[in-house]
Amino acid sequence: MPLTFFTWLLAFLPVAVVLALMLGLKWGGSRAGVAGWTTALLTAGLFFGAGARLLAYTQVKGTLLTLDVCYVVWAALLLYHVANEAGAVDVIGKALPALTRERAFQGLLLGWLFASFLQGMGGFGVPVAVSAPLLVGLGYTPVQAVIMACIGHGWAVNFGSMATSFQTLMAVTGLPAEVLAPDSAIFLGGACLACGMVVTLVGDGWKKMFQLLPGTILLSAVMGGTQYLLSTHGVYTLGATGAAMAGLAVAILITRLPAYRGNGLNGARHLISGNGRPRSLWVALSGYAALVILAFGMNLIPSINRLVDHVQFSLPFPELQTGLGFVVPAEMGRSINIFGHPGAILTYASLVSYLIYRRAGYYETGALKRILDNTSQGAVNSSLGVAAMVGMAVAMSNSGMTNLLAAGLSQGFGKSAYPAVAPLIGALGAFITGSNNNSNVLFGMLQYRTAELLGLGVPLILGAQTAGGSLGSIMAPAKVIVGCSTVGLGDNEGVVMGKILIYGIGPVLLVALLALAFSWLGWGA
Repeated sequence: MPLTFFTWLLAFLPVAVVLALMLGLKWGGSRAGVAGWTTALLTAGLFFGAGARLLAYTQVKGTLLTLDVCYVVWAALLLYHVANEAGAVDVIGKALPALTRERAFQGLLLGWLFASFLQGMGGFGVPVAVSAPLLVGLGYTPVQAVIMACIGHGWAVNFGSMATSFQTLMAVTGLPAEVLAPDSAIFLGGACLACGMVVTLVGDGWKKMFQLLPGTILLSAVMGGTQYLLSTHGVYTLGATGAAMAGLAVAILITRLPAYRGNGLNGARHLISGNGRPRSLWVALSGYAALVILAFGMNLIPSINRLVDHVQFSLPFPELQTGLGFVVPAEMGRSINIFGHPGAILTYASLVSYLIYRRAGYYETGALKRILDNTSQGAVNSSLGVAAMVGMAVAMSNSGMTNLLAAGLSQGFGKSAYPAVAPLIGALGAFITGSNNNSNVLFGMLQYRTAELLGLGVPLILGAQTAGGSLGSIMAPAKVIVGCSTVGLGDNEGVVMGKILIYGIGPVLLVALLALAFSWLGWGA
C-alpha cells in the first residue's frame, strides 16, 4: 500500500483506539487491548488485503508469544506471593532502615534499592505497593512516598521480573539477547543514576540530593555495571535482581561509615512481620537466594543447561502474503523452553521458597490456598491484556501496517533526530498501556523497521525503545493507582499523577540525549 497521510492514519488506527480508550475513557489495558486487537483485525482485512488464512496464522503466532510472556508473569507473581504470605517481603523492608540513621539515605534504600529489588523479583506494581507504605512509615508524606517508589524502580523494569519486557522485545523482533542487551543496559545504567537522584530530590530536597550525590553515583555505577555484565553474559533474567542485590551489598558497606551508621543488620536479625509474628531476616532472604542460585546454575552450568533445554515447543509457519503484495517470510514461531524457561526457574524457586518458609513455621492455616488465589487473581487480568496487545501487534506487523507506520516516521523525523524520538515512543507506549512489556509489543517492530529504513543501528534504536518504555511505565496510571491505594490516597490520584509526570520525564529525556549522542558519535551503528 502506498504511503499517504490517509493510509498512515489507517495503519495507526488500532494504536489510536487504544490511546483514546485508555486515556480518554480510562479503560484498563485488557478492555482497550481487545478493542485495539479487533480494530487491527478489521483494518488489516478490509484495507490491507489480509485474508482469513493470513489472519488465522498471525493469531497462532500471537498465541505462542503470549504463552511465552505469561509463563513468566504467572511464575513471578507466584514467587512474590509465596514470600509475601510468609512475611518475608515485610521483614526485608523493615530491616533496611535499621542500617542507617540518615533519613534521606533510608529513603534511598527503600525507594530506590528495595523497590528495584522488588521489581527484579516480581514487578507488576509490586514495588510501589510494598515500598510506598514503608516510606510513609519513615515520615514521608503519602504523595512523596508514591512518587519515590514509582520513579525509584524505573531503571530496573526492562531486566526485572525475570526480564519479561526484554524477552518480549526479543520475541517480537526475533533478535537475540547478545544483540539487544548492550545498548539497553547502557541506557538504563545512566537512567539508574537519574532515578536515584530524583528519589532523594522528591523526599528530601535539592540540598540532600547533592549531599548524597557521591553515594548515589557509586551505587548507580555498581548497579548499572552489574546489570550490564549480567545482561550481556547470558544471565539477563537476573539483570535487575543481581544489580539491586549488588547495590544493597554496597549500601550496607556505606552505612558502616560514621555519618550513616545505624543499628546495622545485627539489630534486625529478628523482626516482627505484618501479622505480628517474629521473622528472621536471613530466613526471609533465603527464599530469594534460592532463585539466584537456581538461575545462575541453570544458565551457567553447561550440563544443567543442556538438560533443561532438551524440551522445547514451537510451530512452523508458511510464507504468507496479503492481497496488496506484502510478504511475510516462512519462519519458526517463538520457541518455548518448557523446563529451562525463566518462568520455569521462577516456579522452581517458588517451590523451594515455599518449603523453606513452611519448614520455618512462617505459614498459617490456608496459606497455600491464599497464595494460589492471589496469584491467579493478579495474573488473569495481566494475561488478558498481554494476549490482546500481542494479538493486535502481530496482526499489524504481518499485514504491513507496522511497515507503513515506520515509513511515515522515517520520513517525518529523519535520521538525525529519530534516535531522540525512539525512547519517547517507548515511554508513550508504556504510559498508555501500563507496562514496558506492552510497549515493546506495540512498538518493537515499528522501531525495528524505522531504524532499517533510516539506516540507523537497530540495537541502538531498540535499546532506546525498551529503556524509554521501562522509564515510561513508572508514570502509568495503573501503577499510580496501585501506589495510592496502599497509602490512603484513593481519591487523589490526579495530584500524584501530575507530579510523577513532571519528575518522571527527566530520566526519559536523559535516555533521549544519550541515544542522540551515541548516534552522532557512530556508537551502536
